[in-house]
Amino acid sequence: MTEAEHARLLQRRFAITAARVAEREEARRLELRRQLARFLEPGGDERVLDVGTGTGALAFAIAPLVREVVAVDLVPALLAEARRRAAEFPNVTFLESDGTRLPFGEGEFDVAATVRTLHHVPRPELIVAELARVSRLGGKVLIVDQIAPADPLLAVELDRFERARDPSHTRLLPDIDIRALLEANGLVLRRSQVVYEERDLERYLDLAGCEGEERDRARSLAPPVQEVAVGWYLAERPAPRP
Repeated sequence: MTEAEHARLLQRRFAITAARVAEREEARRLELRRQLARFLEPGGDERVLDVGTGTGALAFAIAPLVREVVAVDLVPALLAEARRRAAEFPNVTFLESDGTRLPFGEGEFDVAATVRTLHHVPRPELIVAELARVSRLGGKVLIVDQIAPADPLLAVELDRFERARDPSHTRLLPDIDIRALLEANGLVLRRSQVVYEERDLERYLDLAGCEGEERDRARSLAPPVQEVAVGWYLAERPAPRP
């Protein structure tokens, strides 16, 4: 599948489920805001970029904690849902853009972030490279995503289930790969943690609009325990020493 074909698949998939994604975002917003406040420790004057914003999960959660948020996504239906719900966040701006080719200059943001996006991208290394490029010297890069098991066979099985549930899924990265991408882009990891989340299988299938034979197949491939590991990574683009 080419990158253009995958982009069209993303747009079709999320056009169907955008409202469900937005409802989930609202239900989890306060908890995500608390997590961001603890992990990122924003000072209040940051300009933040949210790549792969979806319906604004990160953007709305972090907006009261910072000066400005620019949120980008490739899927018009998701952006439309986000804009409909954005009235109480005047410091958030939404823009349709490909996260692998951002329309910003080098070093424009204090924090460049992506949350639960890399596993939807054919080439996640391009996203990380862009996050590094647009963050200022001394600025931060935040990555949050479900991570693959260290056992490669378990990782293959989990990806098979995720693709059956949602064809726009590409691959979960293991912890070691995310760390390697940060290092490859000259970013210094300052903080990391793994958060374990329990999922209700039927609600998780609903969220992806997985129905009919596809739903039956996804159920048959589902892990016996619906507990997933979500990695949080905060890195810095180091400023040169004087």
